Amino acid sequence: MAANSANSPRQKMINLMYLVFIAMLALNVSSEVLDGFALVEATMLRSVEASSQHNDRIFNDLKDYRMQNPDKAKQWYDKGELVKIKSDSLFDFIQDMKQRIVVKADGKKGNPAQIKHPDDLNAAYEVMFERGKNYAGKLKADIDNYRNCVDSLVTNPSIKNIIKNNLSTEPSEKARENKQTWGESMFWQMPVAAAVTLLTKLQNDIRYAEGQVLTDLVKNIDVMDYRVNKLEAFVIPETQTVMRGTPYRAHIGLLAQDSTQRPKVFVNGSYLNDDADGWYIAGAGSTGTFPVRGYVEMPSRDGSSFSVPFSTEYFVVQPSATVAPVLMNVLYAGIDNDIQIAVPGVPGQNVTATISNGTLTRKNNDIWVAKPKVGADAVIAVTAKVGGRTQEMTRNTFRIRPLPDPAPYINISKPDGNTERYKGSKPLAKAALVSADILRAAMDDGILDINFNVLRFTMVKFDNLGFRIPLPSDGARFSEQQKDAVRGMQRGQTVLISDIVVRDPAGGERTLTAPMDIRIN
Repeated sequence: MAANSANSPRQKMINLMYLVFIAMLALNVSSEVLDGFALVEATMLRSVEASSQHNDRIFNDLKDYRMQNPDKAKQWYDKGELVKIKSDSLFDFIQDMKQRIVVKADGKKGNPAQIKHPDDLNAAYEVMFERGKNYAGKLKADIDNYRNCVDSLVTNPSIKNIIKNNLSTEPSEKARENKQTWGESMFWQMPVAAAVTLLTKLQNDIRYAEGQVLTDLVKNIDVMDYRVNKLEAFVIPETQTVMRGTPYRAHIGLLAQDSTQRPKVFVNGSYLNDDADGWYIAGAGSTGTFPVRGYVEMPSRDGSSFSVPFSTEYFVVQPSATVAPVLMNVLYAGIDNDIQIAVPGVPGQNVTATISNGTLTRKNNDIWVAKPKVGADAVIAVTAKVGGRTQEMTRNTFRIRPLPDPAPYINISKPDGNTERYKGSKPLAKAALVSADILRAAMDDGILDINFNVLRFTMVKFDNLGFRIPLPSDGARFSEQQKDAVRGMQRGQTVLISDIVVRDPAGGERTLTAPMDIRIN
């Protein structure tokens, strides 16, 4: 029995071995996760390199055509040069951030290609939020400026949408719940390996956006003049990132084609049937990164054939959606609350939504109006039609709150003909108060401006001995008795507007607790 007691040498050895096993297990899990980031980083770098080479070829074509036909090609070349300069500048800044993070973790000889301390949780945040620098804020601003710039250069609406989604800097739903900025959600407690991979992903998105813009610019030129013997294969996906369970779709062809000849497309080792008309569709049963490689074959005039290779990839991610209040963090009962509901990569007309408490109606493409009732929280469920079938994307719960009390005010006419809301406290001319007909009330915090119906109120004046003299209103209107009282008041005297009863937009009555004081000027 003693040999198995809790304090025996044998039991102590068992306990020690268990602790060592747990520690080793934790290390193994950490190592696998970090190895996974290294694998994704390598894949992203290959994609960046391929995209850079592809973009250089398109830009060189633009340069050649400008030399051959300056009048026709100059405006398109200038735009291509602008997007290339801006792309390289943002790309290089991100590369510098990667280098700084790795140096912070590994020392002066740190190399992003060979990270020695990939599990460092502090280096990324310390670099991106260095005192007095705030590189995270600069990165967000630069991405926003770049996105707006390339968006203005593209004419194809579908490409505009792809670029907008890929380069979005809106905080995620979880980040908003944690009250984090985009930069904080990206780099707080983020291992060096993960931070570097995220930045590489941004570089890949920049090269992809650059390529889409250059391709779109080329399409605006009549390339048949000079591309008859220099053809470029292209792959235009509907999106590079697809959701699990939905197909990946891409259009594969040549930038310049002879309408009398149909190219043969070979993708991932298989021939793409002529009936497909250049559309390649692949399954998306699991998440990850998947290649799309092959070549386009065209006959030459001498009877032989030549081929042009292409290479790209697409990413399959888990289904996700965004449900964000436009004006506030909660939904208010009894009024119209604007809600933005969007599913990345899915047109607005293919997105539907329902609410568990109240009504939810579409206002325009991605803005909906929620009108909940007082009581239980509201659950908004979002579904989308993707790849020919409908699936639920997300469910979000919103707290329902009654509207705060409004503030009473009087509309006062100004000399320029406009009106302003007088809310009390400061002096008011006797004539302005006498000419006022109605007491109003509204919730006005600079964002919401919601009117409440005033049902009745009491004006209180004070006699020479300081006694209160209450005077009732005529509904929302100042009664003649109240106006006579004002006419008899002297400069510097004060009246109170109290016992204000209003009806809110939901139909309920409430009495405002704070009176409105008016000092006669």
